[in-house]
Amino acid sequence: MSAALRHVFLASLRRRRLATALSLFAIALGVALGLAVQLIHGAALDEFGRGMRLLAGEADLQVFGPRAGFDDAVYAEIAAQAEVADASPVLEIDARLPGRDISLRIFGIDMFRAAHVHPALMPQVDTAARETGPLAALAADALFLSPAARTALGIAPGEMLAVQSGTHALPLRIAGTVPAAGLGQELGVMDIAAAQLLFGRIGRISRIDLRLKSGIDRDAARRSLAALLPAGVEVLTPETAEAQTSALSQAYRVNLTMLAIIALLTGGFLVFSTQLLAVARRRQELAFLRALGLDRAALIRGLLAEGAVVGLTGGLLGIVLAYGLAGLAFNYVGGDLGAGYFRGLRPALRFDLRPSVAYVLLGVLAGVAGAWLPAREAARMNPARALRAGDEAEVFQSRPRAYLTPACLALATLLCFLPPLGGVPIFGYAAVAFLLAGAVLALPTLVQLSMGFLDGTRDVLWMLARARLAAAPGQAVVAAAGVVASVALAVAMAIMVSSFRHSVDGWLESILPADLYLSASPAATSGFLAPEMQEQVASLPGIAAIRPVRFDTLRLDTERFPVTLIARPVDGGAALPLVGATVTADSPDAAPSAWISEAMADLFAVKVGDVLQLPISGRRVAFHVAGIWRDYARQHGAVVIELADYRALTGDFNANDLAIWLADGAEPDTVAQAIRNALGDDTIKIASPGDIRAISLAIFDRTFLVTYLMEAVAILIGLFGVSTSFAGLATARRKEFGMLRHLGLTRGEIGRLLTVEGALTAAVGTAVGMVAGGAIALVLVEVINRQSFHWSMDIRLPLAGLVIFAGALVLLAALAARLSGHQAMRQSAVLAVREDW
Repeated sequence: MSAALRHVFLASLRRRRLATALSLFAIALGVALGLAVQLIHGAALDEFGRGMRLLAGEADLQVFGPRAGFDDAVYAEIAAQAEVADASPVLEIDARLPGRDISLRIFGIDMFRAAHVHPALMPQVDTAARETGPLAALAADALFLSPAARTALGIAPGEMLAVQSGTHALPLRIAGTVPAAGLGQELGVMDIAAAQLLFGRIGRISRIDLRLKSGIDRDAARRSLAALLPAGVEVLTPETAEAQTSALSQAYRVNLTMLAIIALLTGGFLVFSTQLLAVARRRQELAFLRALGLDRAALIRGLLAEGAVVGLTGGLLGIVLAYGLAGLAFNYVGGDLGAGYFRGLRPALRFDLRPSVAYVLLGVLAGVAGAWLPAREAARMNPARALRAGDEAEVFQSRPRAYLTPACLALATLLCFLPPLGGVPIFGYAAVAFLLAGAVLALPTLVQLSMGFLDGTRDVLWMLARARLAAAPGQAVVAAAGVVASVALAVAMAIMVSSFRHSVDGWLESILPADLYLSASPAATSGFLAPEMQEQVASLPGIAAIRPVRFDTLRLDTERFPVTLIARPVDGGAALPLVGATVTADSPDAAPSAWISEAMADLFAVKVGDVLQLPISGRRVAFHVAGIWRDYARQHGAVVIELADYRALTGDFNANDLAIWLADGAEPDTVAQAIRNALGDDTIKIASPGDIRAISLAIFDRTFLVTYLMEAVAILIGLFGVSTSFAGLATARRKEFGMLRHLGLTRGEIGRLLTVEGALTAAVGTAVGMVAGGAIALVLVEVINRQSFHWSMDIRLPLAGLVIFAGALVLLAALAARLSGHQAMRQSAVLAVREDW
């Protein structure tokens, strides 16, 4: 394309500054949101992976057990194998810090063995601690903190840090640092024997890191060593262990990225609207170029170049916004956007070339895709006919293809029945895209039908508006395409989030039947309630009954993250939020019962009535699957067994939590204070069911903060689309408005005509978008959510909110249409009518 032609086409973007700017902004927002999510999670995953590699050190294989650990006699047996060059035992403790309401990962290591396997965990003794002797690192109270942990805790060398073991706060002396851990990992290191003694884990370890002898095949060694391990203990490669853990956040990351891409798609609709209007407004200009010898292909290339420039500029602007958003996210919500997957990590923002280039290209693709149909429309025109005034109306003559919408709906339905690929509901997202396409394609037909229902009114402005939309339904497509996409996305997300929140609230109510809940610490941390503590609580005045709960993890599959084991009184399943059918044991001698979560049923292909082998206390125990229950807390799966069965199998009578029922007339606050007086205030937490529900729902809302932001962006883009569309339509219809002025309509009446057209267009677009949004919400709840997180939910429509939203959007669209047409109504009626070539 010559320089002159490039100037002709690209100068058009400068002439329509508002429309170009809004299109740029829409694409920039989509690019910024998508890239920001990618940058945030990418940095968090990189730091997480670096931490996993740091902890693995130079290990070729790692032996993992349950959270409670396994017998350290396994270490001696594994270390003696011919394939093993070095073996280093590790005890990992998630230690709660009394009074701080946070926890610290502490690794108990064998200082002599660790130097050969993971030297990055080797501590450096401070000068003051070194004076206590050459074995200062082995002192029972010596703790070494990484630089990130020191910064987060605000603690200096030589100071004391209290950690919780059971319900006791035990002081540790900060004896030095773990310099190789870097600035992104918050952790502590101490001698393994001291850690076993301090946290009541005598004879227990969490894992063994292995270096193999030179020339040993790693896979063969893994299979050989696995045969020596007790049930529930697995040997994995460091890469497999990292992949298992990082896969937990995959669904969350993918869902946010897809939402951002849908926002970018909505920006593409806005480019389509502005480009089609530009083609209508410049129809005579483009026809003149064709008459001078410009061929169809060159015309298409020029118009596509306009879209590409808009996409490229918007993409580059989006890159800048993305890095700003990512920086704010790291400072205020963390590397997991509030979802809680990467606690204890401090990822650093850095420039990432590949995703930045990829999202710029996506912005260009959105711009070119938005310009494609308008370019084809311009190429189809007859130059001689288009040189005459009034031919621009041809642009808005819709060519409905009635078969496309049913075809899109049929494809979307079929895609919903396909399984996920690699755990990602790709076909579910494709179904969403087809539903959006079907809704937009249905607009011309639906506009004509809806305008027919308005026939019969005698108001002139309503008659003109209805006649205009009925005769040129393509105008509604131009103005309402962005509205349909943004409304559909916003409504779908509103229904999904409302359904999810309502289901979580009901789930919390069903699993929190007691009057008070006592927790020594979260399930994964170092606090627990010993049997004597449980008896002490049960004997306090005002307490009618207690029910202990114990947590652990079980490794069922080398390819999957461990599932959570919950031991509690279940009352034959009556105390669980069961879904679907249940079965009971045929005889008293049958295998004990277990109740699995929906996620576990999906991930491990287990159903009610199956026999499930659970590795407990180093041996496999057969359980009869009696039911499936709803669990919104653990997407990797959970299994519940009766507390009595657990205690009989393990001999473990400790508890993590206590559910407390009060005697008649007992005051919760009085009983809670009595418990604090008996056990101490810093090492326990007491909450009512209402408090737990409020905190849980607050966390839920914080987790979906980014989703709410994306909804707002989608709505904003939709309103931009209405504004720019009616601005362009008003300019393209200046001759029509001039004729109406000659026939007696005032500027104010023409403004009201545009207002009515804007309201009608937005009403149809909003109605179509809400129907499409309801269908997309079903896909989100029943397909995407189920395939991503493996839990079900009850559909709940926020009717009041949706009605208010629809009404507000129609009013705002009408106002936008009125304001956008202001410039066109200021011109002279005589000049407008005389405009011609």
